[in-house]
Amino acid sequence: MIIADALTQIESIHVPRHAAPVYRTAADELARAAGAPILLVDELRDDHASGIFRFLPDVDELTANASEDAACFRLTPHGSGFIAVSRPYLLFGFISHLLRHLARADVATVQQPQIYPAAFAWQRSVYDYFLTQEGRIQRGLNRETYVRRLAQSGFTHIEVNGLAFPMALETGPKGEAYPMFYTYCPALDQFVSSRLNHGLYPDYYLSANFASLKRNAKLARRYGLVPGLLCFEPRSVPEEFFARYPMLRGARVDHPFRSFKPRYNMTIAHPKVREHYAEMMTRVMDEVPDLGFLSIWTNDSGAGFEHTSSLYVGRNGGPYLIREWKDHEEIARVAGENVLAFYRLLRDAARRVNPEFRLITRMEPFYTEHETIWQGLRDGLEAEGASFMARGWEMPYTHPRYPDSHTINGGSIYQAAYDDRETQLTEELAGRSSRGHLYFSAGAHAMFFPLLGVPYPTLTARRLRVLYERGVRCLAHLGGTHPPELVPFNVNHEILSAFQFDPDLDIEAILHDIAHEWAGTQLAPTLLKAWALTEDAILAFPNMVPLYSTIGFVWYRLWARPLVPNIEAIPAEERAYYEHFMCTTPHNPNNVDLSRDVLFQLTTPEDCQVAVERIDQNLWKPLDEAIAALDAVRDEAGAALGEGTVIEDQFVRLSALRCWFMTQRNVAAWIAGVHGYLRADDDSIKSQCRAMLRDAMTREIDNSRHLAVLLGSEIEFMSMTDQGETPLIHGENLPELLGRRIALMEAHLDDEPFIDAHYIERIAGMVLA
Repeated sequence: MIIADALTQIESIHVPRHAAPVYRTAADELARAAGAPILLVDELRDDHASGIFRFLPDVDELTANASEDAACFRLTPHGSGFIAVSRPYLLFGFISHLLRHLARADVATVQQPQIYPAAFAWQRSVYDYFLTQEGRIQRGLNRETYVRRLAQSGFTHIEVNGLAFPMALETGPKGEAYPMFYTYCPALDQFVSSRLNHGLYPDYYLSANFASLKRNAKLARRYGLVPGLLCFEPRSVPEEFFARYPMLRGARVDHPFRSFKPRYNMTIAHPKVREHYAEMMTRVMDEVPDLGFLSIWTNDSGAGFEHTSSLYVGRNGGPYLIREWKDHEEIARVAGENVLAFYRLLRDAARRVNPEFRLITRMEPFYTEHETIWQGLRDGLEAEGASFMARGWEMPYTHPRYPDSHTINGGSIYQAAYDDRETQLTEELAGRSSRGHLYFSAGAHAMFFPLLGVPYPTLTARRLRVLYERGVRCLAHLGGTHPPELVPFNVNHEILSAFQFDPDLDIEAILHDIAHEWAGTQLAPTLLKAWALTEDAILAFPNMVPLYSTIGFVWYRLWARPLVPNIEAIPAEERAYYEHFMCTTPHNPNNVDLSRDVLFQLTTPEDCQVAVERIDQNLWKPLDEAIAALDAVRDEAGAALGEGTVIEDQFVRLSALRCWFMTQRNVAAWIAGVHGYLRADDDSIKSQCRAMLRDAMTREIDNSRHLAVLLGSEIEFMSMTDQGETPLIHGENLPELLGRRIALMEAHLDDEPFIDAHYIERIAGMVLA
């Protein structure tokens, strides 16, 4: 007898009446599988009668002796048994693992209590794209099923503070991009006020945002997840505040190239401001006392710490921290200590309500202050990041296929290696009652943005195993997961779910079972072949501009703007359809030069030339074979499986991935071709560059047509809103924009390549009408 059959012998499921809500949620899940009623009881008896299955609310000695984070399960052929977990946030994940993966095992293996240690103590969603960040206005999003999907996948902690509105209240001068950066990672003052800042934001705005936070926390509670916050802090406040309190002005925190007016935060060195933050933290905790963490990002998007070296305008801040004429090292030390004092303030305010509260910080924004802050991380002050060896935003790892390249996205499957020094640093934190949370992503946001459900299950398992075997126990999942209504076949997170309670899993066996469940015996081999070939193609991608592999793909409208040799040759009124929705200022060189963003050089023509060659030589063959294999059996799958088959789903997603790769390839060709032409003195080289550009434009015209066809399918393969296009997410008008894009590229195929070397200064000196 297998476990699935033994579950049908359960006659009643006993759940403690006053247990946490997740116990009832998990019991409902088991009841549907077992076909048995649930009895809420005041006291659980040690009852081993046939057919009685119990949810034990407390850790028994078996679980406690095995691991701090584990599940314990027993089931007899007669339907008696129990489940116990060391922490409630493991319960729903284990029930999902039981029903999805353990159910096929022989019941004899669990007739005696079996302990299943959790591979990872924390699996936290961070920058949860759909629940709290830009994707919260995604069409078809269902928060309930989304949170359920997180819990099924093995997540344990979840961020819950998203705005209730598509945009924040931040405003700015005409042409400014800065208000866009306030719609994500909202600060504490977007949910509650204190006596110091009361009235600065409308009560209706705070009320709506806080209600959304509490609804998300309630959903988290239902599935046993620990709710928490992700904030940019200390963030800027409206200038109206400094009209009231001019002596509380802190640091200028805006990016002077992206903003047209200075933004300042409060000086956190002042006691009144510290009282303000403690009061806000307390008010949030009083309403949601089970909040378990606050993750703080800083020195970007209108936030920053006084006198830190990475403030965009340079070290600056209020008058209470640094006297004039201090040397560089002294300023760095004092600035770092001020950061730590702020962290302790928030941690201590929260711990008066929840003693287990943790505060987690990104270390990348801190350069000269790094060591001071690192040494101060103790007793619940913790770190997160793609690497703890790094200083600043450097990435000390190389591409797994191209070791000469460091162009990888931290936390993605391209960060395939693991240096033992990471373990030493996390152990150092553990010795100070702290933790290190390493970034990991196999879902939205961190790679292949804005695509949904790109499959790479073996690469996912490989990355998880490397981290687990090196002792990593806290994962911070960039982007969260995918909504199940949009991505019904989320194979990466099926692997994540299985791995949490079975880190020794046989990946081939798991994929075999998943493929046969989804596609049936006849079509499973085709599905497995397509996944393997896709992973070969993914590893062949050189990822020459990491920004364009994530938020920059949408910010800079790579699927809406035309790739033409001279962008300014297109009349301004004809470019307006996409420029109005780019996350750029009018004088950002990215408007006319895809190799640059503000004062950053994103890539070089030489690197792009190599990238084009690598893509053409290594990527298309395996990806085209994967798509062709699926295409060949689409009709057979429809006849055998009905509508909404996994074959059709994966065919569309891989076809969309091909469109995405093709645009990446053609952007690289544009950079190599235009800059190569402008640098060349030899007419033959100029001719070669123009040929490269014409080829890239022709490919991109065809690519746009393919993409438009895919957008007409019923498969939701990319993030899209029905609430109107914004600079951070595409709207439902993308098919129309593709038509404009194609027309402009066809009209400008033979323009002479040109980039105005003085574009920044020329546009900056113009009057904005």
